Amino acid sequence: MTDVINEYFGPRGVRFISWLAVALISYAFLAAYLAIGIAPADWWVTVNASQGVPDMQSAFNAIFGQGMWTIGGSLTAFLVGQLIDVSVFQAIRRATGERFIWLRATGSTLVSQLVDSFVVLYIAFVLGPQHWPTGLFLAVGTVNYGYKAVMALAMTPVIYLVRRGIRAYLGAAEAQALEATAVGRD
Repeated sequence: MTDVINEYFGPRGVRFISWLAVALISYAFLAAYLAIGIAPADWWVTVNASQGVPDMQSAFNAIFGQGMWTIGGSLTAFLVGQLIDVSVFQAIRRATGERFIWLRATGSTLVSQLVDSFVVLYIAFVLGPQHWPTGLFLAVGTVNYGYKAVMALAMTPVIYLVRRGIRAYLGAAEAQALEATAVGRD
């Protein structure tokens, strides 16, 4: 979706929604972090003892505590990836003009997702409490990137459909005016 926003609102539009997403995710991160630190009700600790969970609070802390590293890694990877994506998208646009929307959309996504795939895992699982070995980190990162690459290629027709929908809704002249303005926005 950010490629469509980049197409019509330029880097400034993508940066705005990227920072907005980071702010909203950070709010959720803070809520989870605070939830871990709150003293549990007495009944909560043993509520699932009969199901093999003797201390629910420890289980809650373990799950959401690991999640803190994942959220931190995701936030970092998302923001770095988005900034790379918008830069590569605009570089391809400058090189190809208005032609080859598939190349700027898919190419920028392939580059940014390569970075994203490894940054999130490195922060969450190498630096985080699990301390994955290099081989596991590279294997999982490669599989994740492979999936993202396939999905980026599969989404190419969707970009054209969304673009056609925007042009039908706004009209060709208004859509072209937005595109022209987006090239100059930074």
